[in-house]
Amino acid sequence: MASKMFQTLLVYAVLLALSAVFISPFLWMLSTSLKHESRIFPKAGEPPQWIPTTTLLDASGHPMVVYEGREGVDLGPDEMGRHVLRLGSEEVAVWPEDFEVRQRLGLHWQNYTEAFYKMAFWQNLRNTLFICVTVVLGTLVSCSLVAYSFARIPWPGRDAVFVLVLATMMLPYQVTLIPLFALYRELGWVGTFKPLIVPAFFGTPFYIFLLRQFFLGVPQDLSASARIDGCNEFGIYLFIMLPLSKPALATTALFMFLFQWADFLDPLVYLQDDRQYTLAIALQQFQSQHESAWGPLMAMSSVITIPIILLFFLTQRTFIQGITLTGLKG
Repeated sequence: MASKMFQTLLVYAVLLALSAVFISPFLWMLSTSLKHESRIFPKAGEPPQWIPTTTLLDASGHPMVVYEGREGVDLGPDEMGRHVLRLGSEEVAVWPEDFEVRQRLGLHWQNYTEAFYKMAFWQNLRNTLFICVTVVLGTLVSCSLVAYSFARIPWPGRDAVFVLVLATMMLPYQVTLIPLFALYRELGWVGTFKPLIVPAFFGTPFYIFLLRQFFLGVPQDLSASARIDGCNEFGIYLFIMLPLSKPALATTALFMFLFQWADFLDPLVYLQDDRQYTLAIALQQFQSQHESAWGPLMAMSSVITIPIILLFFLTQRTFIQGITLTGLKG
C-alpha cells in the first residue's frame, strides 16, 4: 500500500515538474510583456524578475527605503559607497545590504498599447479568423463525408483507395510546396486567400482517418433501423452519424483551428499584400521592424497565444473524449 502511494506521489511530482518546465516560457513571456524596457534585461548581479516591480519614489524623485523599521529616502551613495538615508530629520550612512528599497507592482501596460499602435492588429485578426473559420468548416464537411463513405458504404476498391489516401500523409509538405505554388499561380490564386481555404474543402487525410475510426465504432443497428424506416445514406449521415459524432468533430475542429491560427509558412508563401497578412506573419514583420522592442513584441505574442490556451482549456473535456473514442490514444 505504501509502495503504491509512493509511486503515485512520484508520478504526480514528475508531472508537476514537467508542467512547470513547459509553462515557464509562456509565463516568462507574459511577465516580460508587462515590464518596462529598463527592467527586461537585469543588470549584472541582479536576479531576474518574474513579477514586474518598480521603486517607490518621493516627491523629489528619491527612492523610498526602510531601515530598522523606519521609513525614509535614499539620497545616494557617498564617497565610501555607503548610501545616505534621510530618516525624518536624521541622516545616516549605511551599506546597501542593510536597508530595503520599497517596491510596488510595476505593470507596464504601455507595451500592449504600443504594440496595437504599431501593428494593424484588428485587420490581421479578422484575416486570421476568416481563414480559420472557413478552413474548419470546409474540413468538417469534406472529411466527414469522405470518412462516412470509407466507414459505412461498401463500394468496390474502397479499402485500396483508403490506403492510397493514407499514403499521401507520408509525402513531406516541402515536396508538394513548389508544384502547388506553380498550380495556384497558373490559376491566378497567388495573392489571395484561396490557396489557404480551397484545399480544406477537398479533405485532409489525417482527419479523414480520425473520423473514419469514430464512424466504425457507431453500431450498425442504428443505420439498419434508419434504412428500414426509408432513410437514405445521406439522411443517415446527416441525422444519425453527425449528431453522434460531436466529440470527434469537435476534436477535428480544434486541431484544425490551432493549426491554422499558428500557420506561418502558407500565408508567407501565398499572401503578398500587407492587408491580407495573418497574425503569425504580422508578428514576424513586427519583429523584423522593431528588433529591440522586446516589451511590445512579448505583449503581442501573449495576445496571440492566450486565446489558444483558453480555447483548449474550455474544450479539453470534449477534446479528450474525441481522442479516446477515435482510437488515437495509443
